[in-house]
Amino acid sequence: MSNNNAKSGLSHESIETNNFLMIVLILLVLLVGGLVEIVPLFFQKSTTEPIKGVQPYTALQLAGRDIYTREGCYNCHSQMIRPFRAETLRYGHYSVAGESVYDHPFQWGSKRTGPDLARVGGKYSDNWHVIHMTNPRDLVPESNMPAYPWLAKSVVDAEVIPANMRALRKVGVPYTDEQIAKSSEEVKGKTELEAVIAYLQVLGLALK
Repeated sequence: MSNNNAKSGLSHESIETNNFLMIVLILLVLLVGGLVEIVPLFFQKSTTEPIKGVQPYTALQLAGRDIYTREGCYNCHSQMIRPFRAETLRYGHYSVAGESVYDHPFQWGSKRTGPDLARVGGKYSDNWHVIHMTNPRDLVPESNMPAYPWLAKSVVDAEVIPANMRALRKVGVPYTDEQIAKSSEEVKGKTELEAVIAYLQVLGLALK
């Protein structure tokens, strides 16, 4: 019995005193725990299938989403409403996974310097967004959001949209050959500001 205890104690002691071994074992535990929690979600229909009303982004909306990401809007605005009373009273229906199945990467998150944008679609007019993006303080004097006046002067790069759509189709977004073929023409001559507004105006409509 004493020998077993000694061996057990020695084994426990060797783990505690060996930093490298401790780190490896901790990482192994985290890896197993993460897989147990995450992997099942890939097989649940509620997280892998779009909810009714959710459609892939149009060419212009997709361009707007890329600009939204490029300008770092996600650093201050989340697109995830938590299922708490205070959240739903302010922002609307809580976010569900089926809303974001066509988002790669999705724009959820918890950082909110500015309001959550999960349900911003249709909340304001296009003209409101134009003013807000050009100079936010014209509408919200206390806003600390930077202005983006160059978006109204920059034209969407129409040549990259078909490649973007083809790449998204490879990961499950059901774009057709016809949609991809017409995509460049749909965004040709559109400003980046128009594209961003088109993207914002569709956010959250499926659950409204």
